[in-house]
Amino acid sequence: MASRFRKVLIANRGEIACRIIRTAHANGYRTVAVFSEADADALHVRLSDEAIAIGTAPAAQSYLSIEKIIVAAKQSGAEAIHPGYGFLSENAAFAHACAEAGLIFIGPSPEAIRVMGDKAEAKRRMIAAGVPCVPGYQDEDQSDARLAHEAARIGFPVMVKAAAGGGGRGMRLVQDADALAGALRTARSEAQNAFGDDRLLLERAIVDARHVEIQVFGDSHGNVIHLGERDCSVQRRHQKVVEEAPSPVVNADLRAGMGAAAVQAAKAIDYVGAGTIEFMLDHNGKFHFLEMNTRLQVEHPVTELVTDLDLVALQFDVAEGKALPLAQADVRVDGHAIEVRLYAEDPRKKFLPQTGTIHLFEPATGKGVRVDHGLERSGIVTPFYDPLLAKVIAHGADREEARCRLVAALEDTVLLGITTNKEFLIEVLETDAFVAGEATTEFIKKHMNIAPVARPDFSTMAIAAMLFSDGAGQGWHSSHWLQHPVKLQIANTEKQLHTARDGAYWNVSGDGESARLRILEKTSDRLRYEMNGRVRTLRFGRVDDTLHLDLGRRVAKIEDRTFAPPATADTAADGILRAPMNGSVIAIRVAEGARVARGDIVAVLEAMKMQHEIVAPADGTVEQVAVQAGAQVATRDPLVVVKVENAA
Repeated sequence: MASRFRKVLIANRGEIACRIIRTAHANGYRTVAVFSEADADALHVRLSDEAIAIGTAPAAQSYLSIEKIIVAAKQSGAEAIHPGYGFLSENAAFAHACAEAGLIFIGPSPEAIRVMGDKAEAKRRMIAAGVPCVPGYQDEDQSDARLAHEAARIGFPVMVKAAAGGGGRGMRLVQDADALAGALRTARSEAQNAFGDDRLLLERAIVDARHVEIQVFGDSHGNVIHLGERDCSVQRRHQKVVEEAPSPVVNADLRAGMGAAAVQAAKAIDYVGAGTIEFMLDHNGKFHFLEMNTRLQVEHPVTELVTDLDLVALQFDVAEGKALPLAQADVRVDGHAIEVRLYAEDPRKKFLPQTGTIHLFEPATGKGVRVDHGLERSGIVTPFYDPLLAKVIAHGADREEARCRLVAALEDTVLLGITTNKEFLIEVLETDAFVAGEATTEFIKKHMNIAPVARPDFSTMAIAAMLFSDGAGQGWHSSHWLQHPVKLQIANTEKQLHTARDGAYWNVSGDGESARLRILEKTSDRLRYEMNGRVRTLRFGRVDDTLHLDLGRRVAKIEDRTFAPPATADTAADGILRAPMNGSVIAIRVAEGARVARGDIVAVLEAMKMQHEIVAPADGTVEQVAVQAGAQVATRDPLVVVKVENAA
């Protein structure tokens, strides 16, 4: 039986560490943060009562080090450890080490984590417990021949999944037999690097279905309840982007059936604490068990907002051995809540994670709005951890009110300096299919037409031209100000404009358009201005010759190239394959002198917990291999040079 504790160590970072710390303080607990060298000045370190350094930036040397975290807990006098999500939260060895050290692990038993963390074993247990499961293969024979045989038996398309996986890593959708071998190779590699376990399982792909999960809670007195469902169907790379509660397609009868199955699943493994049973819901209203997450979910805030429960506070209570304070009949759902994940990623580049410096961050506020984050007003986004920056959540009396509040909250969230998916999220929320509650796991593929580059508009360029010119010391001649040429670049488009001062006004012209602007108020990051008789306010950040403008729905990054030398050609067509971001080289698939065809994988890079395949831009011969497997590379570092056939 667990006992009461007063001090808890949070074995995590970022927004979830901050969120746990706030509830811990509200409930009278003292808190201990841990941090890597990259997080020495992070918000979770500042919020905690005390903090302990646990290693270098790579997670393997810090947040994934069981020994260092146990030592930190002992040094600080913490009696309990909350793992958050990710990192060691679903590591049975960590939960066991906590128990061996006399520490309370705020989560389920090591055995429950072990069983449900192994997707193959979990499916076997759930089948035995009578929980509906997706047909598939989860046995020990891992040979390519056996997996190919089982895939043919199951029927394509099939889903290849890492047995020890999560978060979309080690997961591949395979449409036909020809693509299976490559998917198995990539999934094994990603699973081995992410989890130290390359075992795979196969499942029939339930295409265009809903991803619906049930929040369960158990205590040490044998009580298990569910807190309703969350719909997590909008996903990219098999990772959730938008989550909501309740699901727009789940009625009372279906909720009762799914809830009962989820409770049955939790009871089958004597589950204690917060957990989530994930289901696929097909077009016929039939649900199939996918997996169980034996931890707090990223999307738990939507459940909190509709049930008016603090799930972290419940975790603390259950960890202390208290009985759940409510029964199933006491659970009430009020209104609707929607959450979006604000990522450091570029949707226009296949959602490639981004690193860099945040120059200005201000979360939205307002009725029904909640923003969970671990960001300071400025800071660095490193390649070492997940690209999730913040979660923006809105609650309303109904789904439409929650959706409208969330769109406004995203528009009001200011984050400058690094590319994010903010504009993409707003577009998702305003897509007809989402408004109608019709989103499935195929939503992004079917409904989102992501433009390759942002189209510059004249008004945005005019504002930038005025800001670049203001204070630049333009010349004056006779009774008027001279025109000043300004060359600006946004994305891959250059614009030549002219600005001229006319008293308090700026006249900006170019490409047959013109605007008359006046600065009404300007600080280091806020501009109130008038353009052609219309007054507006925006936030901005300037770093050297680059200007970041927050335009509400989108952010424009504009470079002043007035005095810059002509840009040189810099495309993959020159044969130099460069790192798209900071990361670690997992594999080099070619040797110097080898022939490659367009689309061949020549290198694999791991960054921000995902693997990225670098492919040959055209037919040719490998002229140089610039790095070796295991090397750390920075954005734009050369990886492989291919001499392109018929290149000029």
